[in-house]
Amino acid sequence: MTVAKNSVLILDCAEPAELAGFYASFLGAETRVGVDPDLVEIVGHTGIHLAIRRDHGHAPASWPRPESSQQAHLRITVSQGEIDEAEREAIALGARPLDTKDNGGPWDSRVYSDPAGHPFTLAVLR
Repeated sequence: MTVAKNSVLILDCAEPAELAGFYASFLGAETRVGVDPDLVEIVGHTGIHLAIRRDHGHAPASWPRPESSQQAHLRITVSQGEIDEAEREAIALGARPLDTKDNGGPWDSRVYSDPAGHPFTLAVLR
């Protein structure tokens, strides 16, 4: 018998409600705060399940600098014709460009940091 399992990626930051708001807006999802106000979940219609946890000592990742490890990061995919619009939306919500050279075509991939400094990639869905 196989036990049913779910998983959730949890990002640490100093202000979980603010970062959860960024991802909920960008992903078209909603935020949920449970019993623990230091843990905010982001849940969407298409299976998105992410959570943000308060860490008072949080230090942002330094990737994509060559001397740093990548650690975990989100890869958010969009259709080829919508990547420029998704980029404008992410920046308007507070994302910071890290490596956004336009690769063009079906391999286009651009790297940003969220408002708390976590890296994420915006890429063309293949």
